Amino acid sequence: MENHAPRHDARAAGTHGAVEREHGATAGRGTESGAARPKGGRRLPATVVWPVIAALGFGCYTIWIDHTGGASGGHAALLGLIAAVVTGALGLTLVHFQSTMITDTRALAYGALFGSSMGWLYNLSGPSVLKSSAWGLVMGAVMFVVSLYIFRSQRVREPHGRHRPRHMNRTPHGAH
Repeated sequence: MENHAPRHDARAAGTHGAVEREHGATAGRGTESGAARPKGGRRLPATVVWPVIAALGFGCYTIWIDHTGGASGGHAALLGLIAAVVTGALGLTLVHFQSTMITDTRALAYGALFGSSMGWLYNLSGPSVLKSSAWGLVMGAVMFVVSLYIFRSQRVREPHGRHRPRHMNRTPHGAH
């Protein structure tokens, strides 16, 4: 075997998990210049970022719908702020406790949060409470089915493992 000397700017094959320097990746905590990542430069986890982004989007959409419906700018902004804070708190709570829920309960919680939010937004745009409730139920049911499909298809990430193991028509060795 030949023993090749590593070059300073060389790239390794991408299938071996090597670091490619021209893409900005670093091999460890310290870089070649010896500088470490600053302590204040911590990233927020995705379990915090995505509910906050969703809440901000929900608040902005609430402002737009309320202002389009004829409310003043201040009233629409206050309603949007309240909507963003409430849905953000509920979303962060749901994401925080989702690892303690079984799959069906988790999907039901996502469906309930999404359905009630969409029903409330639909009611804000003008239709009756009955129509808005029906719309919220439909959207909640759709979210329940979609999230249940996602949670069941990615069983590796599920906190409790497989929901229902596929052991059909198996009898114990002693029971014939």
